[in-house]
Amino acid sequence: MLLDPESFDLAPVAAGLIGEDGRFKLELPASQVEIVTAPHRTIGAAVQELAAARRALAEAVGHAARLAAAGAHPFASAEGELNTGEYYERVEREYGPVARRQLVCGLHVHVGIGGAERALAVHNALRGYLPELAALGANAPLHAGRDSGLASVRPLIAGLLPRQGVPPAYASWEELAAELSWAATAQRISGSRGWWWELRLHPELGTIEVRVPDAQSTVADVSALSATAASLVLWLGELYDANELPPPAASWRIAENRWSAVRHGVHGNMLDLATARSTPTGERLLSLLETLAPFAARIGASDGLRRARELAGHNGADVQRAAAAERGLRAVPEMLGELFLEPRA
Repeated sequence: MLLDPESFDLAPVAAGLIGEDGRFKLELPASQVEIVTAPHRTIGAAVQELAAARRALAEAVGHAARLAAAGAHPFASAEGELNTGEYYERVEREYGPVARRQLVCGLHVHVGIGGAERALAVHNALRGYLPELAALGANAPLHAGRDSGLASVRPLIAGLLPRQGVPPAYASWEELAAELSWAATAQRISGSRGWWWELRLHPELGTIEVRVPDAQSTVADVSALSATAASLVLWLGELYDANELPPPAASWRIAENRWSAVRHGVHGNMLDLATARSTPTGERLLSLLETLAPFAARIGASDGLRRARELAGHNGADVQRAAAAERGLRAVPEMLGELFLEPRA
């Protein structure tokens, strides 16, 4: 998020500030910049590049704006200015005020995985772990000048648009191609752009794209969520190779856990998707992270997983609420700006 350097409100000035650096991209809100990293073999290398890119963006922006990362701004108006351009203007024509409410920021983690059928099976299985990733990365409890009562208000705002939330499972690539073809014929999407699910197969890049976490305020927290997401893909890929993946869970069952992540973050309870047994979310996360540890070690993600264990008890939503209690809600964006270049939470 680009913030006014005095008021710390959203500043719709992105188009005039990011220049020609290919690491920085415009997004739908005029007050938002997307940072893009190149592919890396290890999480550590990707996180190092992100840290350098955050520093470079801060230098490029200079005194014109402050930078902060979170799922939503704590006190900005619920509607804001959008960027100009054919795609953005088409979105605004179609969705009107709903488009102008999309002042939300997410962390997208792309993971390359070999084998078309393997990738499809991992996608279908990974759907069931979106709530855990969402709880770990919940970082938007404050919105429009008040505490939302949620760990993350972002999914509710995003959900005003179609093709959001837990994606369907696909029995085959042909089924997915038919869905995309139908949507393209109906002129709802072009390619995979506009396929806004919280998880998607990305044919253009050959990746599984995890889109469920909120934007993370510190680089250390980005490392935690990226390590967890990538390790999940590796683990599920190994289960597929051993023919041990369970059948894809029903989307509505996953959505029950997704609601717990939205409402309570790491402090709720989640249900076993097969047995309906309830477990505290923090306990469930720690058990999952223990399972993922050897897979994280393969991709230089052990440090990130250690930070993830800390987030399982106290995540970004908790940090924001504590800051609001201590300094007042309107001071939270300034705190987020202070954290933007911090390597540690």
